[in-house]
Amino acid sequence: MKKENHTSDIRPADRLSHVNEYYFSRKLKEIARMNAEGRNVISLGIGSPDMPPSEETVRVLCETAQRPDVHGYQPTIGIPELRRAMAGWYKRFYHVDLNPDTEIQPLIGSKEGILHVTLAFVNPGERVLVPNPGYPTYTSLSRLLGCEIVNYNLREDNGWQPDFEELEQMDLSRVRLMWTNYPNMPTGANATLPLYEKLVDFARRHGIVVVNDNPYSFILNDRPLSILNIPGAKECCIEFNSMSKSHNMPGWRVGMLATTPRFVEWIVKVKSNIDSGTFRPMQLAAAQAYSNSDEWHEQMNRTLYRQRRHTAEQIMQTLGCSYNPNQVGMFLWGRIPDAYRDAEELTEKVLHEANVFITPGFIFGSNGARYVRISLCAKDDKLEEALRRIKAIM
Repeated sequence: MKKENHTSDIRPADRLSHVNEYYFSRKLKEIARMNAEGRNVISLGIGSPDMPPSEETVRVLCETAQRPDVHGYQPTIGIPELRRAMAGWYKRFYHVDLNPDTEIQPLIGSKEGILHVTLAFVNPGERVLVPNPGYPTYTSLSRLLGCEIVNYNLREDNGWQPDFEELEQMDLSRVRLMWTNYPNMPTGANATLPLYEKLVDFARRHGIVVVNDNPYSFILNDRPLSILNIPGAKECCIEFNSMSKSHNMPGWRVGMLATTPRFVEWIVKVKSNIDSGTFRPMQLAAAQAYSNSDEWHEQMNRTLYRQRRHTAEQIMQTLGCSYNPNQVGMFLWGRIPDAYRDAEELTEKVLHEANVFITPGFIFGSNGARYVRISLCAKDDKLEEALRRIKAIM
């Protein structure tokens, strides 16, 4: 007897209708096809550091992974050595005191943190404030979890900072979280203590938890700041940090959040039901990385990127784009000439005529529609070759 095939009746969950495949996931497939055709595309799109972690970090990973007693499940809250190293790093560079036992939670990167914090604080149907432009995952994960997105504007004429007068006019009654990201991605706007003071005051007065995503504060930046520098911030704010950018460890998936013990407890309730602790040798190696010397940070996070930034500025100038030279972080953000309909018209021209991939700003929100972003995560010779190719088509 012939069996009927009912697979055509299977449908995805409704939540998938609210999101698309991540832009970079789609675009990298296209670039892979172009490279298979022999196009040799230079990618200046993603902020994935191309240099290794410190030698000491890799050594600790290799040595400890050979031990027979490190391969079991690890605690969700992370090992004490890692939490103490995270607290010491915040004290050393940000001058912020954190209790390693109660005010820190290691993460498998910021995307995981966005998921867990949203699950811990926001009910389906409640609202989340998301910057425009901003990191696309703030929007996509919030939508997947049934939250209502309320965009707030970041504009060039306001230094890419929130317009607090505009925020005060909004209906904030069902807003539970506000995502911020300073130093800012994609715009490169730096953090300031007055900005953090305004955010903490806003959070206090409206009963909103401000989550500041802070992975870029070491790149081309002489004065790293934390929102936790502001008195009382722990009671209404959470700060994410990551080893991906500052320590050349994007594939390791080691990050952290810092906040009041009560918030940490709520987040651990979520996290402990979703994943298990990170491989112990990776945690020990990460703890070692937090003690990298000042000279290592100077060489990797300033000297190396400074030369790359010079070439990226030449690329922007060749494209006819304007940019703020005071940007920090591992990207360069520029406004496209009026002659182009939108940023994608320019980036597609550069991709298909010069075989160079740069990021159109529309993926970060409507306020990025007339901007492009260049990643500094490419070696000098690649950036120089990209510059030559773009000059040839412009």
